[in-house]
Amino acid sequence: MVNWGVIGCGGIARRRMIPAAPHFQKSRIAAVMDVNADVTNEVAREANARGHASIDALLADPEVQAVYIATPVFLHRDQTIAAAKAGKHVLVEKPIALSIEDGREMLKACRDAGVYLAEGYMMKYQALHQKAREMVLAGEIGRVVFARAQLSCWYPDIPGAWRQNPEQGGGGALIDMATHLYDLLEYITGSRIVEVSAFTDTLTFNYPVDDSSTTLLRFDNGAHGVADAFFNVPDSAGQDRLEIYGNKGSIQAEGTIGQMPGGKMAAYLSDDSAGYDPQQSKESLNVAVREVSATPVNMYAAEIDAFSRCIESGEAPQLNSGEDGLHVLAVAQAAYESSRTGRAQTVTI
Repeated sequence: MVNWGVIGCGGIARRRMIPAAPHFQKSRIAAVMDVNADVTNEVAREANARGHASIDALLADPEVQAVYIATPVFLHRDQTIAAAKAGKHVLVEKPIALSIEDGREMLKACRDAGVYLAEGYMMKYQALHQKAREMVLAGEIGRVVFARAQLSCWYPDIPGAWRQNPEQGGGGALIDMATHLYDLLEYITGSRIVEVSAFTDTLTFNYPVDDSSTTLLRFDNGAHGVADAFFNVPDSAGQDRLEIYGNKGSIQAEGTIGQMPGGKMAAYLSDDSAGYDPQQSKESLNVAVREVSATPVNMYAAEIDAFSRCIESGEAPQLNSGEDGLHVLAVAQAAYESSRTGRAQTVTI
């Protein structure tokens, strides 16, 4: 059992990670800390954990072996480095940092301290997404040629919201939500994004970050992709679709992308003998349609337990590693540069 400290008890920590504790198998929340003392005390009672008045106090807690950092992005670097120096393993929320240089410093600090660094892209732990990856890697839809992921929400102007402040969050819909999609598509296809072209705009709201983003992707296996992430689509209107197309079929899902474990998924598998149909009549083609099912899991519990297993076994994280998080940040930075320049950008770190 790994004892965890939580740094930053608002937002995603209080809404998702801390309530996931009853589903933990290898983890326990031992201590919490927030800049708001009232929140610290409330969450400590809710989680049956110790509440600390400062980060230094939490990091000095001898029972805490690892920390979950769920603070605004501009705080990630210094808090991660402090945790590493205190000998604590770190799971940091996404994106990993405001800049590639900050991310490199975080990785170095953790390596130098002999602790692990992982990033909170939990959607890889969604049971249907794991099934999709298994199918793709088994060749069930043939060679992947195209992939698309969609994530949208309604996020209006909110005074003081750090995600709407470029100096605190690093951007808007693209950095906050499209990065989830980049990470997920790489996981399912088993291929890295190597080149991007992107549009980012603020079409609906008045904040100085993007509320609209569309990214065209090229993977290192040659496949194409699209990631569309918007802050200005009503929650009831977005279906959060996932589509993976190969030369032998496709996998299509709705409602699997997001913070909840549900959704539905189907595979459309073709018969190679169907041949060429000049009429392009779907009804005449020999296609097997199969529902893809999996037992739902709490993604946040699965994510933190997976990291706890790494800590207990002494094996570095292979999923959600700090290096992976730095790569996803590089994809986002290349996408923003593409939007600024109107030119495709190669992803480099």
